[in-house]
Amino acid sequence: MRNLASGILFCLGLIVAIGASAADKQLRLGTLAPKNSLYHRQLMELGEVWRAAQGGNAKYLVYPDGSQGGEAEMVRRMRIGQLQGALLSVVGLREIEPSISALQNMPLLFKNWEEVDYVREKIRPAMEKKFLDKGFVVLAWGDAGWVRFFSKEAAARPEDYKKMKFFAWGSEAEQQSIMKSLGYTPVPLETNDILPAMQTGMINVVPSTPYFALASQIYNIAPNMLDINWAPIVGALVVTRKAWDDMTPEVQKALRLESDKVSVQIRAKARQEVDDAVDAMKKRGLVVNHPTPEQMREWDELANKLYPRIRGTMVPAEIFDEVMMHLKNYRAGKRN
Repeated sequence: MRNLASGILFCLGLIVAIGASAADKQLRLGTLAPKNSLYHRQLMELGEVWRAAQGGNAKYLVYPDGSQGGEAEMVRRMRIGQLQGALLSVVGLREIEPSISALQNMPLLFKNWEEVDYVREKIRPAMEKKFLDKGFVVLAWGDAGWVRFFSKEAAARPEDYKKMKFFAWGSEAEQQSIMKSLGYTPVPLETNDILPAMQTGMINVVPSTPYFALASQIYNIAPNMLDINWAPIVGALVVTRKAWDDMTPEVQKALRLESDKVSVQIRAKARQEVDDAVDAMKKRGLVVNHPTPEQMREWDELANKLYPRIRGTMVPAEIFDEVMMHLKNYRAGKRN
């Protein structure tokens, strides 16, 4: 009787454990993207596919607006299991794998989206393998437009910005050091601190994509935009390898297929929304400052000064050289 009772209790415990496991299936993602933005909507659509494939009482939660902290904090939360995934820009992705910074931290290097796409696809297989080795699976690649400079006062030349105080990512100490050495004043903050810092005068210039400047209302306080493509904001949706391995092959396949669709949609719509956002802000008072050819040469000279400083610090030397090689090959092919 004692053995029978023990067996019954064991079976009951197993049934409860299996039920709890099915009910507790969760995929929690963090992002800085604003609620109801393009990126948030795409994540929600992806979640519906995951839930349908997962079945049962699976729960899918997206935390927008940086409610889980900055990107470095979201990476930390993934590592300790508080989040299972995140939509991150290079700022957060480089906390996992530093070589990804080559796609975003080389100013004025890429002339158009075709160059960005070509280089990303060339380095993508090796890059995804590096992320996997670090415990993360890359599900989708995207971008969010070109970085432009939004400032309280009009500016067009590199020298004009030396009297201003820049927003800088708190986690990018190397960037801050380089900026200071060139006579600029970076103020390290997190994204949620931008508006209060602008209002108090702690900063008066923000490098931002037009879409983010519109969504966050930055342009109301910094109504001048310098029309240069300083650098692309490149990002990816990643999930922890543990969360991925917990999925069945069928769920993984469904998620991969939907993620591929999301990648294409995010890139196409985000690029269109750059122009749409600028037009919307111009109607509400934004002043767009276009550098002259002479002023553009000054910006190119600044970028060329930055590259030797960036190589080996902000961007690992090996991947820096690889990106330069791919870009050189692409441009040579276009000329032929």
